[in-house]
Amino acid sequence: MELVLSRSQFVRWRTAIFAIFLASGLSVATWASRVPAIKQTLDIDNVQVGIMLLIGGIASIVGLSLSSLITARFGARGGMLGAILVFATGIALIGVGTDVAGSVPLVTAGLVLWGFGNGSVDVMMNVEGAAIEAQSSRTLLPLFHAFFSAGTVVGAGLGVVFIGAGWNVVTHLGVIAVVLALVAVVSFANVPKRNETGDSAQSPAHSSWRERIGVALSAWREPRTYALGVVMLGMSFAEGGANDWLALGVVEGHEAQQELGALGLAVFSVSMTVVRVFGGPLVDRFGRVLVLRVLSLAAVAGLLLFILAPNLPLVFVGAALWGIGASLGFPLGMSAAGDDPARAAARVSAAATIGYVAFLAGPPLLGLVSEHIGLLNTLFILVVLVAASGFASGAAKPLPGANVGAGRH
Repeated sequence: MELVLSRSQFVRWRTAIFAIFLASGLSVATWASRVPAIKQTLDIDNVQVGIMLLIGGIASIVGLSLSSLITARFGARGGMLGAILVFATGIALIGVGTDVAGSVPLVTAGLVLWGFGNGSVDVMMNVEGAAIEAQSSRTLLPLFHAFFSAGTVVGAGLGVVFIGAGWNVVTHLGVIAVVLALVAVVSFANVPKRNETGDSAQSPAHSSWRERIGVALSAWREPRTYALGVVMLGMSFAEGGANDWLALGVVEGHEAQQELGALGLAVFSVSMTVVRVFGGPLVDRFGRVLVLRVLSLAAVAGLLLFILAPNLPLVFVGAALWGIGASLGFPLGMSAAGDDPARAAARVSAAATIGYVAFLAGPPLLGLVSEHIGLLNTLFILVVLVAASGFASGAAKPLPGANVGAGRH
């Protein structure tokens, strides 16, 4: 069902979703930029960091798996409000666990809240983004994901500034948690109610739990869901691996200072953001499939350069190509899953679950492997997965009759 909104209502809706994407990215990079400091303060090794990340990743997968049920019960706008408040609390708890309590279990509990909230809101904000895309008949999800990347740029940049200024982890993360909570409250007031997401009195929110579960599981019976999952898996692994391990790869793999590790993450994030800003017109001109295949080549080249570079300038060039190549895999996979607005929540949730297995559970596994073969050598795994994603990109071709941008081929 198409919403009837005034121009100002539509702009406020779109702006609110932009802000939510940005807040999600900010939370990711805030955590990622302080991984070296958290590891040092807690006196733990890569295996322990990997286990913590794995637990947080599992919480994220649970959150995104339950997101369609949460949406059916509370609507996207209510669900997003609650989810952002949950991951803001998690960010604050990570800081408290690091500097106040010095407790690995408390930091892990913070990661669970952060992961569950981010996983839940990721599906909801992408469903909303797909609905806005359908309303405007343009490819917009790359631009929405550009705001996620902009959030990671801001988060990484603030990490550089706050580390340089001597801020401890709890102060840094506490400030960001307050900002995230404010974004949640302001955005809630500007997201309209929509029938498809259970945001109206006539919505499926009043159906039985059995019916809601049936709708949520229906996408898992569609072969295209799994094909899109393969496309998203490789690029999600590349993006998630960068968020969690790029800074540490610069610091430990290339023997640089912590500030340069955060700077490397910022280079990756800026590159990803730039491509996402301009990605929509490219997709409308050349189509999802060709764009994904070209970018997979860029990601492979960037990863190889990052791993093998003999000096830091080339490491940063590699990080830039890595970010460029990984930029559109996740948003275009989400866009493809949301081609049919009536079933977008279930399909986006299912495809995102596959992508998030890589995005959130994959990087912790990289940490476990890295203890045996080294972090930089472990990144060769990403090279193989990104290449596989490029080969499978034909699955992103839009469905016949889908109300998306011009990039249908």
